[in-house]
Amino acid sequence: MKALYRFQTANHIAAGQNSLQQLCDHLHLTGVPVKSVLIVTQPSIIKLGVIDEIVRQLSGKGIHADVNTGVLPEPTVGNIEEVFAGIADITYDVLIGIGGGSVLDTTKILSVLKTNDCSVRELLGTDLVKKPGIPTVLVPTTSGTGAEVTPNAIVTLPEEELKVGVISKFLLPKLVIIDPVLTLGLPKPITAATGMDAFTHSLESFISNKANPISDMFALESIRLISSGIVESYQNGSNSIDAREKMILGSMYGGMALTAAGTAAVHALAYPLGGKFKIAHGVANSMLLPHVMSFNMDATADRLSLVAEPMGIHVQGGSALRAAERVVERIAEWTNLLEIPQDLRSFGVKREDVPELAVSASKVTRLLNNNPKPLNLTDIESIYLKLLV
Repeated sequence: MKALYRFQTANHIAAGQNSLQQLCDHLHLTGVPVKSVLIVTQPSIIKLGVIDEIVRQLSGKGIHADVNTGVLPEPTVGNIEEVFAGIADITYDVLIGIGGGSVLDTTKILSVLKTNDCSVRELLGTDLVKKPGIPTVLVPTTSGTGAEVTPNAIVTLPEEELKVGVISKFLLPKLVIIDPVLTLGLPKPITAATGMDAFTHSLESFISNKANPISDMFALESIRLISSGIVESYQNGSNSIDAREKMILGSMYGGMALTAAGTAAVHALAYPLGGKFKIAHGVANSMLLPHVMSFNMDATADRLSLVAEPMGIHVQGGSALRAAERVVERIAEWTNLLEIPQDLRSFGVKREDVPELAVSASKVTRLLNNNPKPLNLTDIESIYLKLLV
């Protein structure tokens, strides 16, 4: 008998072009009277003028807003605790996170730190948050992590050179705003890395051991949207709002897919690369994805072949294996077209680092156990070595 499955996501989602302009109209969906908010963001978002406009919007409704830009890319435990120290004694009704995955994840953690008497480290793991946090509103400005709709938040542990997750239903936001206009100015490298990150979420969710009808629905639609939008977003991202909308919706659906089914070995192997060598998460996933899927091929060909059509791949009269191989070939084509690095040496990784990386990856059992094919240390090392060319 197949295992039971469940699905949970954000309470409310408001989406569409310029939907952020209606932020104040939706704040009642947080379920609390809103008089004071903290906006968590980064300096790059401030430069776009988005935050100034939101503050004016809130002020017009009599809502006080503080702004914190202290979140670092790939935030560490220390970084999150430093940001929290600055707001610990200030009362806010709602936290609003506006930015990429690092901002959204940090906002979720800050929310529960405000109501749970504990440290960040005490939250690392699954279902360790005891009480709901302050209501959150999450607004993604990249099309990658899908963090706005997941109960997960990723934290870097520098001393262990690893990334780990806080996973709790209490991290889910009360309101999400999906506005593709916010992504029009994304630089090409960020468009590429975050887009491939979102695709990885969907593809891994589809082939994972916990895949189910709910995750499949979101994963396949995410794959369809991203496949039809990623190249156009990369090549013409400042002018193609339609492509940008496909990407931000595809990213959100990818987040929903992984919430229902979880990611697998690609993410497990990516975490040590981010923790030890500071390789951006989306870049690490992109580099690993075709090689991990090739490794999984004998266990997933039938399943992987079902992804071909949503990706726009047509293999007339071919076998499931050939369709699955074309999927992996298309992924490799994308990584080249999107100019994503293919050699770990460019990030300072040496062959002698591989055994330690493999040991670190092998400890991410939550994700490795979700992979359709088991990996031992030798398998993990061989995948890393394919990226040392």
